[in-house]
Amino acid sequence: MSHRARGKPVGSGCAISDLTDQRASHWNAAYTSRGAEGVSWYQAVPQMSLDLIEALHIPRGLAVIDIGSRCFGARRPPRRRGFSDLTALDISASAQEEVRSRFGASAVLRLHEDLLDWQPDRRYDLWHDRAVFHFLVGETDRRRYLETMHAAMRPRGFLILATFALDGPEFCSGLPVVRYSAEDLSLILGDTFEPLETRREIHTTPKGTIQPFTWWPVAFARLESDYPSLQGTRKP
Repeated sequence: MSHRARGKPVGSGCAISDLTDQRASHWNAAYTSRGAEGVSWYQAVPQMSLDLIEALHIPRGLAVIDIGSRCFGARRPPRRRGFSDLTALDISASAQEEVRSRFGASAVLRLHEDLLDWQPDRRYDLWHDRAVFHFLVGETDRRRYLETMHAAMRPRGFLILATFALDGPEFCSGLPVVRYSAEDLSLILGDTFEPLETRREIHTTPKGTIQPFTWWPVAFARLESDYPSLQGTRKP
C-alpha cells in the first residue's frame, strides 16, 4: 500500500479547494515550525489509545483508520500490537511523511485527504480520532464529520473519540476548539453509539502545558440509526 495523492476537491470548486489549501498549510506549518515531536498533540506512546483498543477487545485482523494520524505518528504505534490493516488520514503532507517514517512506505495506507471533503471508498471496523473533532467549531463541519464517519464505518464497528474536556484549552495550535464532556458527546452522537465507558486523560504537551481530554470508546456501533441533531453542541 502506498500514499495516495489527493485529487481536486469535489463540490463548489475553488471555494472548497481554497479552504482545503488553507487548512493543509496551517497544519504543515505546525509540523515545520515545531517538528513532529514538538507539536502539542505528540505522544511517544499513545497509551490511552492502546489501553482502549485492549478494553474493547478489537480483533487484530480488523480494518483501522486513524483520523489525523495522532496514533500512527507516535513512536510506538499500534502495528506493534498485531494490527495489519491500517489507514492514516491526514490533510497534512508533513504528518503523512511522519507516518511513513514510522511504518515504512507500504505498511500503512496513507490518505492525504481533507476529512470534510473525503468520500470513503471502503469501510473500517475501528474509527480512531484523538484531537481532530474538537477543531470543528461549526455545526456544518460537525455534521459533515458525522456523515463521513457513518459512511466509513462498518455496522457493529468500534469508535474511539477523544476531545478536549470542559476544563481543557479554548484554543490549540492557533485555532479555536469546542470542549466536550462525556455527556456532550453522548448528546451529539445519540443512541447510535453507546460508550463502553468514558475516561479522562491529562495530556502534557512537549512544552509542559496541561491539556485535559475526554475519551469516548464505543463497541458495536448501531449504524442503522440516523445521526442525531447537533443543536445541543456547546459553543467554543
